[in-house]
Amino acid sequence: MKVNSILLAALSLVVCGSCTDFLEESDPSNFTQENYFTSAEQARSIVNAIYADFRYGADNDYGGNPYLMTDFMTGLAGTRVGQNLNINKVRMCINDSDNSYSESWWNYPYRAIANANLAITHIPNIEMDETEKSKCLGEAHFLRAYNYFNLVRLFGSVPLVLVPVDAASPELYPQQASLESIYAQIVKDLQEAENSSLPWTDTSGRVTMAAVKSVLAQVYMTMAGYPLQAGAEYYGMAAAKAKEVIDSGACSLFTSYDDLHSEATENQQEHILMIQYKSGVVEANGFQMVYLPYNLDISYYSTEYGGIYALDEFIATYEEGDKRMEEKAFYYTNYTSNTDRSKVIDFGSYYIYKFFDTDANLNTAQSSLNYPLLRYADILLLYAEAANEAEGGPSADAYSCVNQIRQRAGLQDLSGLSQAQFREAVWTERYHELAYENKIWFDMARTRKVLNLTTGGFDDYVGHQFTYGPTLAEKDLLFPIPTSEINSNENLVQNPGY
Repeated sequence: MKVNSILLAALSLVVCGSCTDFLEESDPSNFTQENYFTSAEQARSIVNAIYADFRYGADNDYGGNPYLMTDFMTGLAGTRVGQNLNINKVRMCINDSDNSYSESWWNYPYRAIANANLAITHIPNIEMDETEKSKCLGEAHFLRAYNYFNLVRLFGSVPLVLVPVDAASPELYPQQASLESIYAQIVKDLQEAENSSLPWTDTSGRVTMAAVKSVLAQVYMTMAGYPLQAGAEYYGMAAAKAKEVIDSGACSLFTSYDDLHSEATENQQEHILMIQYKSGVVEANGFQMVYLPYNLDISYYSTEYGGIYALDEFIATYEEGDKRMEEKAFYYTNYTSNTDRSKVIDFGSYYIYKFFDTDANLNTAQSSLNYPLLRYADILLLYAEAANEAEGGPSADAYSCVNQIRQRAGLQDLSGLSQAQFREAVWTERYHELAYENKIWFDMARTRKVLNLTTGGFDDYVGHQFTYGPTLAEKDLLFPIPTSEINSNENLVQNPGY
């Protein structure tokens, strides 16, 4: 969908602000900008509409999901669906601007931004409880910032549209903004959200203060690195913002890895931000079939795609005794047969267990399990890395944060490291803790470093060769702007190499 069409059509995505479940949808056919924004319920509806666009889909997709796109650019993943061009073009570093995954990563964020622009423009004029108004606006500012943060990291210079658009708007065919102006707006939106009445926690799945400050820490961390290279000041700002989350006490690590994929622990403790799913209400979680081993009949699902699995070479980089490598912790290599639960089927590869919905796979083939976008473990490791850079070496607090992750994994504490040694130790820990969660490629792009699966050291991004052959080039630091966007807007310039 073209960005101008997305911006024009945003109001059609409004969902209702039900008191029982904010995911429930309503018929928007009679709504217009002129008659819609008159009540608190409608304010909540337009904000709720923004969340819907976390649930990405893609045209001509088989056995995958757009959220897998960056994981296949890390060199850590294999796939059993050879016919999925979206996956294989990325994985083999032969990507092009016709990739439906890139199109999804463009369309869904801009549709969310369009609804956020409507909310930010119109909600201030609605007569409603001021605390609830502040909360709605805080969510809208956060969600606009979050979507622009993904866009600028993936595509570089993109259009920065901050107002509702109609057919007469000068923003209908927008030009690309500078990286500096995009990041400045992201920070501004997140600071607006910080100044709102958002609570630190909210088990409903809506945006919280913990999410706002966590993402602001990530933004500062990215600005400190490539491509802006804003430097030590921004590492310090990232560390300070992450420390606010840590010191708040609002978040904590789960004691069991099983809690990472339990409905009982969603939207709390370690889970700071998640995509909300509700089978039978709006949409079931479609990731389950994608992560299952290919066609081995271990699940109640009729289709098992084998969409992604961990390469053996990456698995070998984990330390001996790491609990994350225990069967059915982060990965699994066998499961019982769907037709005979006393029979165990070996997969021959390590498949991802972090997101496994036991009830859906054993009983229902309908999953309401949420999908994680941001975990507290990420923020602990971010603080450790940022503080090390800002302070010229690892502090006691930096060691404490990374060692909390290692202690849960049953590993010895880090100690006595130089700044450079600590930096790479934290980078490695991020690989081992956050792999296959749509995180590692963003780390690669901001640091311009990649874990060498053979040596255990870190190579320069450009020129790094994956174990299965392809070599990363300069063009692979960004994804291609979709062909449909280039064709529909003559003001857009394609990223180099595509």
